[in-house]
Amino acid sequence: MAEILNLEGKTALVSGASRGIGAEIARELAERGAFVYINYNRSEDAARAVKEEIERGGGKAETVKFDVANLEEVGESVKIILKDVKNIDILINNAGLTRDNAFALMKQADWDEVLDTNLRGVFILTKAVIRPMIKARWGRIVNLTSVAGQYGNPGQANYSASKAGVIALTKSIAREFAPRNITVNAVSPGLIDTDMAMSLPDDARETIISKIPCGRMGTPKEVAYAVCFLVSKYADYITGQVISVNGGLYM
Repeated sequence: MAEILNLEGKTALVSGASRGIGAEIARELAERGAFVYINYNRSEDAARAVKEEIERGGGKAETVKFDVANLEEVGESVKIILKDVKNIDILINNAGLTRDNAFALMKQADWDEVLDTNLRGVFILTKAVIRPMIKARWGRIVNLTSVAGQYGNPGQANYSASKAGVIALTKSIAREFAPRNITVNAVSPGLIDTDMAMSLPDDARETIISKIPCGRMGTPKEVAYAVCFLVSKYADYITGQVISVNGGLYM
């Protein structure tokens, strides 16, 4: 199993990897031998801390700053990365944000910002790396969606719509790129023990937990394990799928 999960020689780019689920994905990929680019937008110190932690563990990583919703920033950053490495073999589209509010009170700016980062950002970053993947005839793309994108969530019309869009995008490009040996899958976390989950009011969080058959929140590491599986040889014949990591919250 260790050999099959070995990612030695692979280069991975993880968006939004300075903390939470993205940081844990970066750690787990590096532990399996991948050289990991840790993307951040605002949290430089946190991204650097993840890099240093990976290096202390014997892994290899670098930080890279760009806003996934900014076409020029993404293009320039990917160009710089591709000057240093042969290819970006693994892309993890994790960057995302929330601007929750009741739909009637939701501001246009909050709708636009969430859709720009969570959905348009996946489009922009994937476009930036896909041509080298096609040329190499190998690539693994994993998009982080959410249980909110599968069944909706009150107060999260913008977030839910963006994550549902990520699922549709995943399935569409999976069909396009499968003949090129590029798989595209999505991982859909439920309530995970991150800053985002802990920002919920206690009663709201407990209400959700009461509906989870496993009876607890998930951990970022449990989400990262699913991502590592999807980029491993175990998943060479899996594409266009949504792997739920939600303790049974949504089946």
